[in-house]
Amino acid sequence: MKPHSKVVFIILLAIGLFTWAGPTLAAGAARSVTFRTRTMGTVASLTLVASDSAAVADLAFEALLSLHHTDSLMTNWTETSETARVNRLAGSETVVLDPEVNRVLAVAARVGASSSGSFDITVEPLVRLWGFLAGEPAVPDQEAITAALVQTGWRQLEYDSRAGTIRFLHPDTRIDLGGIAKGYGVDRAARILRDAGVSSALIDLSGNMVAMGSAPGRTGWVLGIMDPAGRHDYLGRLELQDEAVATSGNYLQYVMKPGDPDSRRYGHILDPRNGWPADGMASATVIAADAATADAWATAFIVMDEQQALAAAREHTELKVVLIEQPADHIQVIWVEEALRGHFFIKQGLGETVQIRYF
Repeated sequence: MKPHSKVVFIILLAIGLFTWAGPTLAAGAARSVTFRTRTMGTVASLTLVASDSAAVADLAFEALLSLHHTDSLMTNWTETSETARVNRLAGSETVVLDPEVNRVLAVAARVGASSSGSFDITVEPLVRLWGFLAGEPAVPDQEAITAALVQTGWRQLEYDSRAGTIRFLHPDTRIDLGGIAKGYGVDRAARILRDAGVSSALIDLSGNMVAMGSAPGRTGWVLGIMDPAGRHDYLGRLELQDEAVATSGNYLQYVMKPGDPDSRRYGHILDPRNGWPADGMASATVIAADAATADAWATAFIVMDEQQALAAAREHTELKVVLIEQPADHIQVIWVEEALRGHFFIKQGLGETVQIRYF
């Protein structure tokens, strides 16, 4: 770190942007110490295994600060990000992409093609229409949705990953990297740690995680999978080592028709094929070699229906997947890939309300 880094670190602590959880550790046995920061609309945490927490504070600061850098490039909530620049210009000219944005778009294009368009970064007009981006969430009418669909779809992008350029074929097309940026940010932070020689750490940005090495006294990191129905604090646990994982679901952010207490909840993950909130799987957890890929695929699996999701999970052997169905008759079905047998553990005491099916 540069000489002024500790001064900046103290300032960030003072304004509540960056927090340090856990005691200062004296030199000796390795223990976990957690650092946190607010970014990308949520809280990021970094847990390092160290024998001296003060000695790793600067490195933790650098890794977490990199998440703010990713946000500054890829957010749709400001007019100064690289994503905002692309959205301003690409409808009228070919835009040379920032190299990091180009790397993210390359992953997005690969997952988009492999998922038959279930993952689609051109959903921005739809996300904005539903009020999930800089607006008041509300259920639009079909006419407005149909109009927005004209602006969306991979067919609207003239993208060259080798040249690092993009152009929109419809002047009102816009991109939204919200379904992949958090995963990329976690990957970037993990690279900083690896380059510094860290072998054991856990980075978590709203369910987008990289598990490096192991927690003290364990053979990996134990992560919980939330109950999308909200009846239990969690449904099961995964034990991971040197892998990335992401979980998506339509149960945390949603909109309902005002004045109708029996109205269905419309989640924030939209189906780019019809413009309506996805109503396939309730939750999708994807384990992959990198968090950007896991993040994008987790979104894609939510958009797919059950048969499409199971077929895609079987086809893509580079992924390991846990899919949770929408609850029916008070029964929650969890689909777990065979490759995760011995790494996924259901919570005790759930009885017959939860069923595991391996595939």
